[in-house]
Amino acid sequence: MKRCCILVMALCLLAGCTPLLEREYSTVEPHSSKFWESEAAGTLRAENYQDIVNDLLILIGQHTETATLRLYNVENKLQVADMLERATVEVQQETPMGAYAVEYITSSSQSQRGYYEIELQISYRRTAEQIQAVVNATSPEALYALLDTALEEGRTELAVRIGYWSQEHGQTQVEEALARIREERDLLERPMWPVLYYPAGGPVGLIEFLLDQEVLPEEEEQAVDGQAELEGELQEEAAENGEKIDSEG
Repeated sequence: MKRCCILVMALCLLAGCTPLLEREYSTVEPHSSKFWESEAAGTLRAENYQDIVNDLLILIGQHTETATLRLYNVENKLQVADMLERATVEVQQETPMGAYAVEYITSSSQSQRGYYEIELQISYRRTAEQIQAVVNATSPEALYALLDTALEEGRTELAVRIGYWSQEHGQTQVEEALARIREERDLLERPMWPVLYYPAGGPVGLIEFLLDQEVLPEEEEQAVDGQAELEGELQEEAAENGEKIDSEG
């Protein structure tokens, strides 16, 4: 009888302690069931617009050039085309990695029983090695240490994904980190390193430093040349308009 009482008390104590013993566990799987079809290796799935965006970002992170996507819960091909167009524009223009890495995205769709099968093709302007080399920082305050390490390793470029960007102080912090590292390394006489921000038209999420001090990258040279040419054309046009006004007067 005594043993029974002890056993009952032990069970009660365990039952009462259950909330204290509960833990939440999570596992990391190569293919999340939310975004990948379990029966089709390498085939993504999406049930709404945001899923398409997430799927594209998964592919870009892996530098995947071609992939198949199964899109559910859509009524017709026109809706599919509209969702794909909006998603690809958002990824390329509004997400840091898309703006940094992607040249263009094309797609074609085919109706299947219960879903649309979409063939995706992604063209990149960054290599897989460049994407893998992107480092993470919680804020621009960490940029000095990252730049210092990149120079120590002899790297010619550094791409940093920023977790938090202050619109008011972010660019100032970048400039301060650059000025400090260049002064400490006696690089003030060298040309300033080009700094590119992604996405260009929204909150910054990724910063690229081109650390080759001798020459500007080809795309930077083309942009400078194009701007100079445009300014020259505008000046000529203004001069011609001025001459016309004088002659008419």
